[in-house]
Amino acid sequence: MPSTREVRRRIRSVKNTAQITKAMQMVASSKMRRAQERVEQ
Repeated sequence: MPSTREVRRRIRSVKNTAQITKAMQMVASSKMRRAQERVEQ
């Protein structure tokens, strides 16, 4: 059974990973939109 400190650290690292993933998705979607606009011109 992991200690509460280890659990808290794990939760924090998972939240950080989720935040990074969200940021990457936002960047990817904006790049995709720009690429589509270029294709439609």
